[in-house]
Amino acid sequence: MSKFEEIINRKGSSSVKWDLTKTVFGSDDVLPMWVADMDFLPPQDVLDALQDRLKHGIFGYTFVGDETAASIKEWVQKRHGWDIEKTWLQYSPGVVPAISTIIQALTVPGDKVLVQSPVYTPFFSLVEDNDREIVNAQLDYGDGSYSIDFGAFEEALKTGVKLFLLCNPHNPSGRVWKKEELMKIAELCHQYNVVIVSDEIHSDLVYETHTHIPLASLSDSTRDITITCIAPSKTFNLAGLQASAMITPNPDLREKIAAIHKKQGFFTLNTFGIVGMEAAYRFGGAWLEEILVYLQENVRVTKEFIGDHLPHLQLVDPEGTYLLWIDCTKMELSDEELKERLLNKGKLALEPGTKYGPGGEGFVRMNIACPRETLMDGLERLRKALN
Repeated sequence: MSKFEEIINRKGSSSVKWDLTKTVFGSDDVLPMWVADMDFLPPQDVLDALQDRLKHGIFGYTFVGDETAASIKEWVQKRHGWDIEKTWLQYSPGVVPAISTIIQALTVPGDKVLVQSPVYTPFFSLVEDNDREIVNAQLDYGDGSYSIDFGAFEEALKTGVKLFLLCNPHNPSGRVWKKEELMKIAELCHQYNVVIVSDEIHSDLVYETHTHIPLASLSDSTRDITITCIAPSKTFNLAGLQASAMITPNPDLREKIAAIHKKQGFFTLNTFGIVGMEAAYRFGGAWLEEILVYLQENVRVTKEFIGDHLPHLQLVDPEGTYLLWIDCTKMELSDEELKERLLNKGKLALEPGTKYGPGGEGFVRMNIACPRETLMDGLERLRKALN
């Protein structure tokens, strides 16, 4: 039996996914397939490293050392072919806090920040909560896939945008942007003097025939206007350790970020975040290859199930991530009706597409990073809700 087939009871572990269903969905009696974490144990090497640190027993002030930086540098080079310098690294408790810090560092209240909906929900809230203005260049959707409308993208940049938030691989659609698309993004942002924040948290979770390209690796000019956000959280199921890194080659941008960190009183990660991140990037490669095979089979099973039993739904084929974006628009249900049927009829908790902004209406997002038994339970609930 695959190690990923084990059902681990996460209830009572302060799990957002499993313990907050009553708070978020109004019911404890639902199968949660919403929050983007896995129901799998992380690599054993990571667990061993955490246990060894725990046995030491003293948890005074710690710092992110050179060995941790080296593990990130080696990982990025080996997985994505990008040679970075350790001096480019800055740290944050997560990619969401990192993006908020960058917004504060590089813009002022009232400045315009560009997003491409439907997209990861905090892209909207972080801009609004920091009193900046959202400019949206909505992605094109057709034939079950997403693309960038570069005409609309350039028109948006012309409005005086200061910062662009890119999601690559894209959440929720699972698109892995191609080199030509990334080059066009970089070219336009350079032309209009816009800094790019590239959220690449899902960059390691890319399926066969697709390749993740770090935007900043394209050219020296692109590197200078790009801040890349990465973390071991999605890749290795370590979100609770709260550790991420910003890769900022441009020293002027780095200095501005450091100034905001100083104002926030932030200076280091927690002890276990440091240990877990270093162990994951140093030893997690083989585990990642195994999980990618398992996840890709989960995608295949889901696609086949929907085709056989729910032909009125359309799965947007994911090129990366373990998040499936499902088009339910042919059912002609309102988003409230869709939610009601999923929760009350199917007892299934999914993310409503409306959370991801314009273009998300009539869609749901399903997390398939779970044992196959759980997945099949979820798919049967989906069939019960929407047949």
